[in-house]
Amino acid sequence: MLRPIPDEPDAPITVRDALRSGLTRKRLRSKTWQVPFTGVRLPAGASDELATRCRALAEVLDDGVAFSHVTALRLLGIDVPWTLEDDEDVHVVTRDPDARPDRDGVVAHWSRQSFLATVKVGDLLVTSPAQTFVHVATGLRLPDDVVVLGDAMMRRKSRRTTIAELTDLAERTHKVKGIVQVREQIGRMRPGTDSVMETRTRLLLVAANLPCPVVNEIVWAPDGDYVKRVDMFYPQYRIAIEYDGDQHRTDKAQWRDDIQRRRRLEELGWTVIVVVADDITHDPAGLIDRVRSAIHRATVRRVRL
Repeated sequence: MLRPIPDEPDAPITVRDALRSGLTRKRLRSKTWQVPFTGVRLPAGASDELATRCRALAEVLDDGVAFSHVTALRLLGIDVPWTLEDDEDVHVVTRDPDARPDRDGVVAHWSRQSFLATVKVGDLLVTSPAQTFVHVATGLRLPDDVVVLGDAMMRRKSRRTTIAELTDLAERTHKVKGIVQVREQIGRMRPGTDSVMETRTRLLLVAANLPCPVVNEIVWAPDGDYVKRVDMFYPQYRIAIEYDGDQHRTDKAQWRDDIQRRRRLEELGWTVIVVVADDITHDPAGLIDRVRSAIHRATVRRVRL
């Protein structure tokens, strides 16, 4: 059965099917079509979104070839590590070395493991969140970057996997460079964060031999009223640490609500420490000193009581 010429702006078609449907090679070289990859065409009006490009490539991939690595992160809606943000190639992986595609703009990986965990994202075959974590994390040099990636996969509002799943897949992965470091860092990850910079704040404090703060839990008033969900806090010292990102600049309603709720925390005897990006990137020592001083003051108060 011949495949009809697509009439949807983002629908791909292989050159072979297009020729069988009556189009000429000259027409396929015209401005009516885009050429995202060798052997496949998209209508000229197709979007340049990653999912559209992947659907086009999927038309010429063998069965069992899955989108992977940084491409899988983007398709799954997971933050891409800063060291990989400029990687715009489409990454795929297969357990069959002969099935690896050889096309410009495509990075084809070969998995030597006895398994390849995959999921469907729409109609695309994509490595599972845990599998994607292992693929990407083993290529990261710094231990903190591995933790940041793991946290990103377990966001409070968009949890894609669990510590148990990450641990299981990492333990089943063998003879892969970097896997030992990955296994070692899983214990430092925390589900329920909201941003990369929250994770980096936590890691900075722990590296300075300060206690690991509780992540994204609710502080309640003595009468049971909701006060605030705090980014990080030390309940034993009544210290709340709040990271202010760009959303506080662009969302005035959230900004005003945060100010009111932070004031309420202070009325209840909490110390509130607000962190911005510059504290992490340019003055980490100053932030550490602020937190350490707050813990010291809280400890002195407890002794006096």
